Amino acid sequence: MVPVPEPILVSIAAALAAKSATSLYELVKRRFAGRQEAEAALEAADGAQPDSPEVVALADRLAEEETQDPAFGVELRQVWQQTSASGDGVVNQITGNVSGKVVQARDIEGGISF
Repeated sequence: MVPVPEPILVSIAAALAAKSATSLYELVKRRFAGRQEAEAALEAADGAQPDSPEVVALADRLAEEETQDPAFGVELRQVWQQTSASGDGVVNQITGNVSGKVVQARDIEGGISF
């Protein structure tokens, strides 16, 4: 049985792939600098879908980094919390198989129709 990374690490990896959290991306990029396999995992995930093998591989790499350096793990999770819920920020996540229409939003005034 292949171990599955923690869901939070998959979420972090997906945010890294989308480059949607600059401070988080910069933290990981600095951490991986000069290490070919780590840099390759980050680059391979660039623009990949959240449930892609590339994002899962990046999440695995992050899990390895946390194991090797727990202080990095703490910093990674702190930066994730700050970027994913800063101020009145909103975090929208969809995981797994989705069929049909989805709306991700914060404040909606008026109706929504498809």
